[in-house]
Amino acid sequence: MVNEVEECTKAIALGGKKFRDKWGTLDVIGKRESKRSDIIQAPVEIVSAEVKPDVNELVTAFGQACAYCLFSHKVYLVVSNKVPDDEIARLDALCQVFGLGLVLFDLENPKDPQFDIRSRPRYQQPDLFYANRYMKLIEPELFS
Repeated sequence: MVNEVEECTKAIALGGKKFRDKWGTLDVIGKRESKRSDIIQAPVEIVSAEVKPDVNELVTAFGQACAYCLFSHKVYLVVSNKVPDDEIARLDALCQVFGLGLVLFDLENPKDPQFDIRSRPRYQQPDLFYANRYMKLIEPELFS
């Protein structure tokens, strides 16, 4: 999200139960903020990504990514390029409807996953109650 997509100025891997509920713990989260030297300062944006290497969990992955819209300005769904073409087409259409970004990657090449951005996410305003609730749990890692 920092180097490939350039959506974030800082990103961290989460996973597990960091957000302590079934709705929130994603795989990667990042922030985008202006540099101190920028003349025009933009507000901080939260960018999230759900990474699913298992081609049998696409519906679950999509649902999880949708849930992250609650606290993120932009959300990416990242899946293996081994997903059948008809399933990629369906995911691509759903991502466009719901404003998610879609990225494919080469699961068999972890050192160079060859990220392929199929669609960029739509900017949205998250619910600030949930955004602040979750960001408080990772404040030292993401905002220091």
